[in-house]
Order: sequence, then C-alpha cells, then structure tokens
Amino acid sequence: FPMAATDPQVLALAAQITESREQDIPLLLLKLKGILNSPSLGCEESNKIKQDMYDYGLTQYCLLVLKQDHSQLHGAWATAAQLAEILSHCCVGLEVKEDPEEFYKKFLPSAIDSLLVLGKRLQARFIRAIKEKEKHDFLHWFQIVTDAICWLFGGHIQLAACVLENDRFLQLLITDDVETAIIMMSVLHNILRINSSVLLQVEEETLHSVLDELVYKLSSTTNPAVGSAATKLLLLVAKFCKQLVQLFTARYKGLKGLLSKQWTGKGFDREVNQLLDLLYLEQASGKGGMQKQHQAACIIQAAWRGFQTRKRLKKLPQAVITLQRSFRAKREQELQHLTQQKEDEALKLQIQLQRQRAMRLFHERQLALLEVVHASQVNKYMQEMEEKSALTIQRFWRGYRARRIFHQQKQCLKEHKAAIIIQRAACKFLEKRRRRRPLSPWKEPKGLTDEQRLALQQKVDDYIKLHPASQMSEETSKELHMQAQAKLAQFLLRSRLDQRAAQRREALLAQVNTDVELLMNAPGLAETTEEDLGAFMSRSIPVATKARQTHNTMLKYTRWPWWKKLGDEFMEDDVIPDDAINTELETLFIGGRK
Repeated sequence: FPMAATDPQVLALAAQITESREQDIPLLLLKLKGILNSPSLGCEESNKIKQDMYDYGLTQYCLLVLKQDHSQLHGAWATAAQLAEILSHCCVGLEVKEDPEEFYKKFLPSAIDSLLVLGKRLQARFIRAIKEKEKHDFLHWFQIVTDAICWLFGGHIQLAACVLENDRFLQLLITDDVETAIIMMSVLHNILRINSSVLLQVEEETLHSVLDELVYKLSSTTNPAVGSAATKLLLLVAKFCKQLVQLFTARYKGLKGLLSKQWTGKGFDREVNQLLDLLYLEQASGKGGMQKQHQAACIIQAAWRGFQTRKRLKKLPQAVITLQRSFRAKREQELQHLTQQKEDEALKLQIQLQRQRAMRLFHERQLALLEVVHASQVNKYMQEMEEKSALTIQRFWRGYRARRIFHQQKQCLKEHKAAIIIQRAACKFLEKRRRRRPLSPWKEPKGLTDEQRLALQQKVDDYIKLHPASQMSEETSKELHMQAQAKLAQFLLRSRLDQRAAQRREALLAQVNTDVELLMNAPGLAETTEEDLGAFMSRSIPVATKARQTHNTMLKYTRWPWWKKLGDEFMEDDVIPDDAINTELETLFIGGRK
C-alpha cells in the first residue's frame, strides 16, 4: 500500500472489503458513490481520492465485479448499473504515474469492453421483457450504462476509437428496437462530437458497417425519432469529415431520393435539407452515370449486408445455447464416467476384501479341521481336498472356454440360421409357384338349347323319383330327443358311481398297505402288549408311530461322527440328506392315502 496520506473513508472501505465475504463486496463498493459525490470535495481532493481508490484496488474490484454473473449480485442489474457508473467516474480525472501503460493500454480498454457487455445483456433483457415495469427498469439501467460509457471516453478521448472498433458496440447499434437504437445513436453522436476524426482512424470495414446501419435505419423504418437521429448523425459525419461525403455519394446512390421522398416534412427538414445540399454539391463536382449505378449498387449491398448481419446476430443466441447445451452434456457425461469409475473401483476393492476374508476363513477352517482330524487320516483328507479343488478349477475353466467358443461362433450361428430361414422361405415360394396352375382365359359360357334344357330337366326328375327325400314328423323327433337325454343321464350317473368306487378302492389299498407295514414291524405274540394291540385298533396311532420313528432318524443323523460328513462340508448344519429321510418315510401313510 502507498505510504502517503490516504483518505480515511477510502482506507476504512478498503479494509472492510478485504475482511468481507465475496458476495458482500458489490454492496460495499456502492459506498464509493457517496465518497465521490461528497459536496466538500474540490477538484484536487477528488482526483486524490480517485488515485487512492485505484492504488488500494477498489477500482479494479469494480471491474472484476462487472465481469461476473450480474444475476447473482445483490440487487442484480441495478447494482451492476450503479457499479458501471462508479467505475466511469473513478477513471475520469485519474492520472496514473506508476505503470501508466497498464492503466491506459489494458485497464481502460477492459473497462470499455465490460461496460459494452453489460449494455448488451441489458438490451437483450429489455427486448425480451413483457411487463411494462420490467421494460422501464431495464431501459433505465441501459441508459445509465451508456451514460457511463460516454463519460468514460469523454475523459479519455483515445477510447472513442476503442468503442467503435469493439464488436459489441456494432451489435448494440444493429437492433430493431426503437428506444435502445436511439440511445446507441446518441452514444455515436457523442463520440463524433468529442473526436470528430475518429471515423478516419478506424478500419474501413468498421466505418462501412456503421454507415450501412445508419442508412438501413433510414430505409427500413418510418419512426420519426429514429429517422431524425440517423439523419443528424449522417449530417454530423458529412460536416466533420468532408472526404466521407464522396463515400456517401459513391456508396449510397439512392440516399438523396430516400431523404427527399420519405423524410421530408417529418419535423427535421432543416437537417434533411442540409444533408441533401452537401450530397448534391458533391454530385455536382463531377460524377457521371456510372457513379449513379455504383451508388445504387452500394445502397443495395448496404441493405443486404445489414440484413445478413442482423440475421447472423439473431442466430447467434441459438448457436450459443446449442454450444452451452453440448458443453453441459459433455461435462455431465464426464461426471457420470468419473462416478462410474469410482463405483467400479469401490466394487473391485470390496470384492477383493470379500475374497481375502473368505480365503482367511477357509484357511482357518482348514487348520481347525486339521487339528481335529486324526494323524492317519490327514493325507487322505488332503488328497480328497486337492481332488475337489482340481475338479472345481477344471469346471470353471471348461465353462469359460465353452462360453468363449460360443461367443466366437455366435455370429456364424446367426448367419447359418438366417440362411436356413431364407432358404426355407425361398423353397416355400417356389413350391407355391409350382403348385399354381395357369388360369385359362375366360370364355363366355354358351347358352343351352331347348333340347338340352329338356334333357337336363328329365334327368333331374328321374333322380328325384329314385331318391325320394326322407321326412320325419315332429312327434318322432321329440321321442328321439327324449331317448338321447335318458341315455346321457344314465351315462353320467354310471361315471359318477365308477369314480366313487375307484376312490374307495384306492383308500382300501392304502389302508391295507399301512396294515401290512404295521404287521411287518409288529413284535412277536409272546412280546405283544396292550399298547401294541391299540396300534391295530386306532387309525391315528400308526401315523404317530411313523412320525416318531422319522424324528428318531433325524436325531440319529445329527449325532453322526464328523468323519461321516467330510463329503458335505459345504452343506448347512440344519440340512439333512433327503435319502436318509425318504428311506424312513416311504411307507408312511396319512389319512389312508400314500
């Protein structure tokens, strides 16, 4: 920081901005307006405060805030417009002695560019606004920004050429909106008033674009305000730059007729007449018919170039939207790819940990089994485990190889199946063609003669006599119907009785099987007790007995020694082989049915 005496307000504000959050800085910078507009300041004190603001970076802060997204600021566009005004007032009257090239060659052009960008955004929102209050607010802020631009190049004359050469100034000027077009033409008027030779300093393409737009506004609109502003600008250009009058007469040959026919009597006849006098004076200096044609061609080209430029500018927002959409889509794909990659890495790590945990548990189980297994059975057990491991590895390898071969042959199989389908369809088509008989041409049937008709009638009568039609009375038909219904009822009754008899036989057969099983397992007569006698008298006791025997079998299996279960180490503890249970349940009958 500089060591000279500094204004306490500037120093306090700089310290407050340094310690504040980023979103609070725009509101703090608005306090600069009160400091600059203090009534007690003289010219030298004001310049000293502006120098302190620049040295402490407050002016640079204003420029940085204007380059941000203005919709995110506190106060949004109103705050941005006030900061633009503050920035222009801070730069006018400021003379930088340390590193002036940085200020005049970089800082001021950057400030002009930021103000033009802000003006372009305000103009676009003013055109899109629907409500009257919103349009009024955006127009007011747009006027503040354009006034700040005029104030800035009014204090630094070299910025007038920088404003004209900026592409955004031409974009602001090329608009069909009346209010913003008038404001931009007033900005151009101030530029010419401050620096009358600026049009000769810019490039020829920029000069032609500006003049083309002014002439186009005269030819395309009927608004007196727009016509008056454009006419005054052309008159100002013709007065300040005499060599440009020749350009008017050569490039815009229909301009005189346009001014005299369309804009005479609109309220600004004095400016129209002065411009016409200058044009006719230049024409009288000696230009022939070829010059008139050349001027007409230039006017047509100007109108066409203006149309093409406006068309490109209208398509520009859509192109920007498309570019932003593609950029966001690409960024979203990259984020999804990174997320998927992280998920895959996490899954691989989790699978690796699960494999390590399973391997550790397997080794622990193996060690525990080796401690329990008898020493003489260790080699046998290890050999069995090696055989099972080898079989598992072979099984997975064969499955992998079969799948790989299948994927390699999948395309060949598809082509083979497609060829079969095509051949089948072709064979069916050819078979149908072979079976189809050619149709003979249609011939009109010949009429019958009287003799042929009599002969045919005689044949019909003879056939009816030989084959008389059988007739049945209504009583006979009803009797046959009743007989059919009686036979159908007898058949249904007999089938129902047969079904019941079959069910009864099946139940008796199941009961006989149960009794046979009980007799086979019954003790001898010498050892028979009353409880054994009850098993033959009751139908529920055999079922309970068989259930008890099955339960004992299950308990017996659970008590088997560990060496009988070595082949089932991957079986759950509460699972019992089906063969051991089925051998005991094959003869169990419940409710008289197997």
